[in-house]
Amino acid sequence: MQIALAPMEGLVDDILRDVLTRVGGIDWCVTEFIRVNDQLLTPAYFHKFGPELLNGARTRSGVPLRVQLLGSDPVCLAENAALACELGSEVIDLNFGCPAKTVNKSRGGAVLLKEPELLNSIVEHVRRAVPAHIPVTAKMRLGFDSPDGSLVCATALAEGGAEHIVVHARTKVDGYKPPAHWEWIPRVQDVVKVPVFANGDIWSVEDWRRCREISGVEDIMLGRGLVSRPDLAKQIAAARAGEDVVEMTWAELLPLIQDFWLQAKAQMTARQSPGRLKQWLAMLTRNYPEATELFTVLRRETEPDQVSRLLGLPVAEAA
Repeated sequence: MQIALAPMEGLVDDILRDVLTRVGGIDWCVTEFIRVNDQLLTPAYFHKFGPELLNGARTRSGVPLRVQLLGSDPVCLAENAALACELGSEVIDLNFGCPAKTVNKSRGGAVLLKEPELLNSIVEHVRRAVPAHIPVTAKMRLGFDSPDGSLVCATALAEGGAEHIVVHARTKVDGYKPPAHWEWIPRVQDVVKVPVFANGDIWSVEDWRRCREISGVEDIMLGRGLVSRPDLAKQIAAARAGEDVVEMTWAELLPLIQDFWLQAKAQMTARQSPGRLKQWLAMLTRNYPEATELFTVLRRETEPDQVSRLLGLPVAEAA
């Protein structure tokens, strides 16, 4: 079984990838999507989204990072995929699942599920452009407004050369509304010969067990469930191995939140960093009452030094 950390725009950046992969249980992670239009991007642009490329395409804890590209031009995507490989990416992932309206309007993400021939062409071009030992993978939804075309899309991706396919078991129109339609995943697996990963609505070990029973697949990708429960991958790995599942306590989580904040404070502007922390805290409130209390205290705080104080961190006083 492989457990992957999902790429989520504006949320799972290099800081959160670092923190979450240090908890354990995650086999690999993915950059936020790197948008490709009509030009070859610069190495600096790739490093902005994937600074781990400067560290052997690994997070601080050694978890592999793969670069994810989004776009609709097969030739330009292929050229940028080749550059990403030169910069150290050991896998190229292609995004056919983003539901954002702005992305879809520019012919990126889930809207391409309306054009299976283009999906096939994109994967084929990228496959030919990157070294033979570099896997090309894809992430898709069940379709744009109906899952009826999902089998054709998955077939197009697999025949184009995708080594595995992650299926977020909702359509674009579904967005993130529950439930995820795990019952479609075995239908997708039936029509392709490559591994299929299940993604969507796995918030707990119990959800994972139900997903595995319904989908029939072993490999999973965790998104919001892992962000809101940082040890979820570790819990699932333990359950899969028949070991006791021991949940992370708030006392164990708080140092990770503090470290996340220190990294955000160092890398972002004083205006950006508090909001970044609140974004993650808001998701942690789903599982930790202490996160709710902390979020309430920090909700209107915008001054970084005061945020540090409220997190119990030392602040250098002005002379």
